[in-house]
Amino acid sequence: MHAQKFIIRGGKALQGSLRINGAKNGALTLLAASVLARRHITVSNLPQIEDVFRILDLLEKLGVSVERDSERTVRLGVSTSPVSTSLDPEIAKCIRASIVLTGPLLARFGEVSFPHPGGCVIGERPIDIFLHGFRALGATVEERSDSYRVRAPKGLHGARIFFRVVSVTGTETLLMAAVLAQGTTLLVNAAMEPEVVALADFLNTCGARITGQGTSYVTIEGVKAIDGGAATVIPDRIEAGSFALLAAATHGRLTLEQCDPTHLDALSAMLQDVGVRVQTDRISMTVDASHCSLVARSLITHEYPGFPTDLQAPCVVLLTQTDGESRVHETIFEGRLNWVNELVRMGARITIADPHRILVHGPTTLRGRSIESPDIRAGMAFIIAGLAAEGETNLDNIYQIDRGYEHIEYRLREVGADIQRADA
Repeated sequence: MHAQKFIIRGGKALQGSLRINGAKNGALTLLAASVLARRHITVSNLPQIEDVFRILDLLEKLGVSVERDSERTVRLGVSTSPVSTSLDPEIAKCIRASIVLTGPLLARFGEVSFPHPGGCVIGERPIDIFLHGFRALGATVEERSDSYRVRAPKGLHGARIFFRVVSVTGTETLLMAAVLAQGTTLLVNAAMEPEVVALADFLNTCGARITGQGTSYVTIEGVKAIDGGAATVIPDRIEAGSFALLAAATHGRLTLEQCDPTHLDALSAMLQDVGVRVQTDRISMTVDASHCSLVARSLITHEYPGFPTDLQAPCVVLLTQTDGESRVHETIFEGRLNWVNELVRMGARITIADPHRILVHGPTTLRGRSIESPDIRAGMAFIIAGLAAEGETNLDNIYQIDRGYEHIEYRLREVGADIQRADA
């Protein structure tokens, strides 16, 4: 694959409508759930993004049959024994979400081997949460220099598992591991994200017995088998939020179609506090900053239903265009504010207090530069910065953006953006 970049010419207010695709994080866990099922499952509304393609590659290498019914729908099935219970290290090291496959493999086949998961470089994301959970469920864990082997040849048993920090992937992975465990499992301080709820609801249609999803206490009563079924990936609230912040930062007006505004309450409140007009109905959200005076507001990221850490970077770009001083406190990941040094090079006035806190002084005029995308969400933030800036921005390492946003340049051009993909 040739290295590619985006060439962005900014300064235009974006106008129009954008359709929101299926959620990246929701799609990955539904695909992983296919390992649990003794019959085929069908997953529809899949986003056409690199992370989905890589999970499908991992599933095929494990022995899962993958049949594409259409561009956005796949039919998956696994025989009574997989080709392998080891995650391909070259693929798994590139995608953090590969770890969600470990729970279903351990539950269904009694063992799994996997490398230390990779993905975005946004600070420490400890694997101890997963290993502690597997041990609590009765598995043995062998830690090697760069990989792990987890075994439960006699099956898993129910347990009470407390998450010392809220973890979405931890909740999803251990929830899937517990579905086939003997007895009852209680996940305490569980993640409450819509993607967790969608996964649990789908598994229940396939014969699982899960209650409490959407709260911090999730109970799983183990069953002997999971049947097949059909799932539709929920709308991507992070994509919708990114486009909403793009509209606000460029003083534009965008209608986001086929989304779920109830998943974006924290963002809607923040946008309205800044001075942006927000209108919603059941499946759409209109963000209008075309004739607004934007005022500074402080931001604290928090687990759902708080302000998403995945929208912190795009929101910081918006805050550079507001009048006054904004305090931003990133509470989820250490190191997730490192990207702002490049935004400063574009003209932003930002004071870094410590790895978790910054002060944003606005409004400032951003100017195009050559920059590099460090991860999915900061990459999207740099697209927004480039479209809000004067002049031309060259954004490298856009594979990171392709991991989470489908054909982003084509979609943004439809609402007036000047953005082109080119060889780096």
